[in-house]
Amino acid sequence: MKEIYKEYLFEKHILVSDGETEEKHVFETLFAMAHFFGVKITKGRELVHCGMVKELSKRFGENVPEPFYRGFPQSVRDLSTEELLFDQLIHYFNTYGLGNFDEPGHSVFEKDFERAAFQEDTEVQEFVIQTEEAAEDTIRIIAKDLLLGSRPLNERQYALVLAFACDYMDDIPVIASKNTLVRLLLDTRKLSFAESLNLSDVMKIVDELNYRYYHNDNPKKLNFKNQDRKFLTALLDRMFRGDRCDICICYEKKKLWNGFLHHIHYQPKNAEAEIFVRAMREKGNESVYSEFEKFMQEDRCREAAKLLQKKKGTSVLLRNMDYIISRMDREDEQTFLSEFPEDCSTLILLQLLFRYEGEQRKDGRIFKFTQHNLMKVHYETPEESEKCQSRLTEEQVKEVGKMIRSRLSEKLRNRLGKVYIEPSMKNYALPLAENTSQGGFGVLSKGSRIPIEEGKKLRAFTYWEKVNDIDLSVFALTEDGNRREFSWRTMSRHQSGAITYSGDVTSGYLGGSEYFDINLPEFKERYSEYRYLIFCDNVYSGTNFNNCFCKAGYMLRDWEDSGQVYEPKTVKSAYRINCESTFAYLFGIDLLTNEFIWLNVAKNSKSRVAGDTDFSFLTDYFHLTEVMNMYDFFSMMAEKIVEGPMEADVIVTDHEIECAVEAEIIREYDFEKIRALMEDAK
Repeated sequence: MKEIYKEYLFEKHILVSDGETEEKHVFETLFAMAHFFGVKITKGRELVHCGMVKELSKRFGENVPEPFYRGFPQSVRDLSTEELLFDQLIHYFNTYGLGNFDEPGHSVFEKDFERAAFQEDTEVQEFVIQTEEAAEDTIRIIAKDLLLGSRPLNERQYALVLAFACDYMDDIPVIASKNTLVRLLLDTRKLSFAESLNLSDVMKIVDELNYRYYHNDNPKKLNFKNQDRKFLTALLDRMFRGDRCDICICYEKKKLWNGFLHHIHYQPKNAEAEIFVRAMREKGNESVYSEFEKFMQEDRCREAAKLLQKKKGTSVLLRNMDYIISRMDREDEQTFLSEFPEDCSTLILLQLLFRYEGEQRKDGRIFKFTQHNLMKVHYETPEESEKCQSRLTEEQVKEVGKMIRSRLSEKLRNRLGKVYIEPSMKNYALPLAENTSQGGFGVLSKGSRIPIEEGKKLRAFTYWEKVNDIDLSVFALTEDGNRREFSWRTMSRHQSGAITYSGDVTSGYLGGSEYFDINLPEFKERYSEYRYLIFCDNVYSGTNFNNCFCKAGYMLRDWEDSGQVYEPKTVKSAYRINCESTFAYLFGIDLLTNEFIWLNVAKNSKSRVAGDTDFSFLTDYFHLTEVMNMYDFFSMMAEKIVEGPMEADVIVTDHEIECAVEAEIIREYDFEKIRALMEDAK
C-alpha cells in the first residue's frame, strides 16, 4: 500500500498489516507498543508484527533532534539571565557570524544533567490494525467522502484524493468542489474533470495554474509555457462545444478574460466561441453585479435579491445579505426573511449561524478569506468603518441568527435515527473551513477545546530539517487584545517555573528543535492579567514551510524532567507544517478554563518574526463551540437521543466504546464523515 495512504490511516488510528504476522512474539510486540508509545490495539491483534513498533517510532517521531539546552527545562532554570544571554550571543556568532550551520549548537554554560527514567502514567492511544484489503476499502470510503464535499480540501486531504484519482480513475464519484476539480484537472491533465465546470470557472483554472506552477499570484501577469497554452486552448474548445457559456457571469472578470485570450492567442472554433470572444473584447459590461447594483441604488432591494439568486445562486445572495437587508424597510426585511431560500445548503446555514450568533465586534470588522489554501486577513480601517452603510443593528443580527438556527434545525431533523452522543463532544468544533489547516496525528477542527487535566504541564514543540532556523513562539493575550511576547527575543529575561524555553536553535539544517514548557497554575499566578496563550511557528531563514521538513505539536507531562525531552508516549499531537508560507498559527490555551484550543491556521505571510504579526482575528475561534459544536449538530439530526451506546444506530464519541456491530461510529477526527453528513443534508 502507498505510504500516503498509510500515513492518512495512521491519523485515523489505523495501522495496516502487509500480510506479515508475528506468531511467537505477539505479547512482546503489544507490550512494546504500549510501553514506548502508549498504544493499545483494540482490534486486529492477530495481525500485529514487530515491524509495527518501528512504524510507530517513525510516525510519533522518536528520534527528534536535541534542543539547545539538553537538560531542558531544569538546566535552563539554573542559569542566570547573563549566562542565558551570553549563550545565545555566542551561538549566534558561531552560526550567523561564522556561517557554521552544519553542527548543532549547544549551551556553553549548561552543567551536566542526568535525567530520571520516564515512569509517568499516560493516557492510552487506541488503535486498530487492518489488512491491506480492509485498509483499501477504508481509503476508498474516505476519498469518496472528501470528493463529495463542496468545501475546498487542505493540502493533506488533497494529496490523498489526487493519489486516489490516479490509482482508481474508474471509481471516482461526482466531485462537488470546484476547487478540487480545478486542481485535479491541472495535476492530471485529464479533460474529463472539466465536465462539471462552467466557462466562468476557467478563470479559477488560470489563477490556480499561474500560482501553483509559476509561483505568481497576479492573474494580470501571465507567462505560460506553450504546453500550458495548448492545454487551455483545448479546454476552451471543449467548453464551447457544450452548453456552459454564460456570458453575463464572465463579464465580471472581463479584463482578465481579455488578457488571457490574448496571451494564449485564442482563435474561436465555432459560432458560440466567436460570440464570447467578441463580447470580452468589445466595450460594455453587462455583468449580473452591475444590474444588481443598479437595482440597489434605485431602492429595488427585493428585485435585486431575486436577480442575484436567479443568476448567481443562493450562496452569493446570502453572502450579500447584510448589504441587502440594511437597505430594506422593516416590511421588506420581514418578507425577505420569511421567503428565505429553500435551497440553502446546510454548510451555508452553518456559516451564517456562526456569522450572526458569533461574537460581534464593536471596534471594527475583521475580514478573513482564503486563497490557495492560505488565510488572508483584512482589518477594517477607521475610514472604511465610517463609510460602511451595510451594518445591521444588534436587534437585526439576533433576529437573523434566530431564523438561521430555526431553518438549520428543520433541515437536519430526524436524519440519523437513534443517536448516542458522548457529552465530551461539546468540546469539538465542526470542520467547516479546514482548507487552511494542516493534517497530521491528533489534529482537530479549528476552535475545538480539550480540557487539560489538573497538574499536567504542557510542552509545545517544533522540530525540523533542511532549513537553518525555525522559531517557536508564545504570545499571551488579554481579553482586550494586549499582548506579551515569549520568544527567542525575550526569553533570556523571562525564564521561570511558569514558562521555560529550550533556547533558540539556528543551526538546525540537519535537525533542530525548540520547546516551551508551560506550568499553567504558575503562569496564571505570575501573569494574571492574561486570558489566552497563542503558539506560532515561523521560518526565520525566509523559505516556505513546504520547502523543508517541519513538525509541531504538544505533549502533556506530569514531571518536566522525567525521561527525555521528547517522549513519544506523552505526545497528544504531532503534525506536519507544510504550507506555502513562512508563518503558521499552531494552537492556543484558555487560561481561565484550562483548555487547549485548536487553531492550525496557515497564513499567507512572508513574516520571518512572529512578533510582527497581529493576533486579534484568532479570538473568533475561541468561541466557535459556544455557537455550535458536534454535540449540538448531531442532536439536531437525531430522531431520538438514547442514553446507552448499545441502543444506538449512530454513536458519536471520542474514545473506544462497546456497541452493536451494525452501529456507525463517528469520532472527533472523522472530518470526512461529518462533512459528508453536511452535504447529504441539503
